[in-house]
Amino acid sequence: MNISRNQSILPRHRLQRILQSTLLSCLLLTGLAPLAYAQQADEEENPETPVQLPGAPQADNLLLFYNNSAQTFMIDTKSMSITKEGIIRFSLVATSNSGAKNISYEGIRCETGEKKLYALGRADGTWTKVREPSWSRIFGNSFNNHHNVLARDYFCDGSTIAGKPEQMINRIRRQESLRP
Repeated sequence: MNISRNQSILPRHRLQRILQSTLLSCLLLTGLAPLAYAQQADEEENPETPVQLPGAPQADNLLLFYNNSAQTFMIDTKSMSITKEGIIRFSLVATSNSGAKNISYEGIRCETGEKKLYALGRADGTWTKVREPSWSRIFGNSFNNHHNVLARDYFCDGSTIAGKPEQMINRIRRQESLRP
């Protein structure tokens, strides 16, 4: 049998299942399997609404919500939406003090205190989708404090979504934190 470099003996879906089983076995040995299995089962049973990437952020629609000594963070008010699964999606523009810009399309899930990166913006206004977006915890450290600020100050009332996008945008405009 002659198999080229791009072919496989097993169908792709079977190969993925084998790899997942192998990973789960490794996690069992380390004691992390229940956590990994729960996340995988949750994503299989409750798939997300498909991601529809918005247009490129326009300067008139950007709203400052946080800055630190190195960067300024703005949200594109026209890109905000809430999915039926309770995910707040939005475009984020981070600008360094030297003028470098990073544009991303992200999601925050209040229920679990997590964030997800879906796509990165390019200079020509198009997007590059992240290959395998995954959820990660939001921690209040200096590296991603902007996510913490969005979640705790404007988007989430504990583990509940704090209103509609318009209400969140108005809170950001008025700089009215949900925290006491």
